[in-house]
Amino acid sequence: MKPVAIFRHSPTEGPGYFATYLDDRGLPWRLVALDCGEAVPAGVEAFSGLVFMGGPMSVNDDLPWIAPVLELIRTAIAAGVPVLGQCLGGQLMAKAFGGSVGRNAVKEIGWGEVEVADNPQARAWFGPDLTHFESFHWHGETFTIPPGAVRIMGNRNCENQGFVAGKNLGLQCHMEMTEQLIESWCKTGADEIAGSRDSPAVQPPEQIKGKMEEKIVAMRRVADRLYDHWVEGLTRT
Repeated sequence: MKPVAIFRHSPTEGPGYFATYLDDRGLPWRLVALDCGEAVPAGVEAFSGLVFMGGPMSVNDDLPWIAPVLELIRTAIAAGVPVLGQCLGGQLMAKAFGGSVGRNAVKEIGWGEVEVADNPQARAWFGPDLTHFESFHWHGETFTIPPGAVRIMGNRNCENQGFVAGKNLGLQCHMEMTEQLIESWCKTGADEIAGSRDSPAVQPPEQIKGKMEEKIVAMRRVADRLYDHWVEGLTRT
């Protein structure tokens, strides 16, 4: 089976739990470290799926890799290769699909409840029983639901927390978090947290890290549902 390509845009925002999920199921993957200057692949023939992680930049920034990534996402969709985006990755997908990305009403940093939409697409990805869950958030921008896609979750601070388009999944929240990632982000993002305390959706580090292990375990049960559905679409040839 061809590997899943996991695109990293920042050294602090690697694949996290998603890599563990793939390893546990014997699914091969390869890191594409755009943050280290690795080139965006010219095509998707070598991969069974594409995954785009987070990053502190905006998809609207003038960075040399953004246009090639958007084109690669469109190429993957046309070829039937499934795409998964997490936070910045979801925003890249939304823009590639014809949506837009801009400032969210409030900055979200920390844990927050997410409501699952009541539609057939959300039920297909989440199962018939899940109506809400707690996820991790760290973003100041958000995406619109692009043409042809369906919103599958949101919350009071950010209307669009996730969308699907066929076998492709774009997420605004961070389902891939590990304890190590959270500890690292709280350290490297301390100034951002301190400068955003006026936002009702920004938590201090001590609150973010409270009951962290318990919250991660609960979030992974939900992440597994989404990832299980996504890997069903991987090209197996």
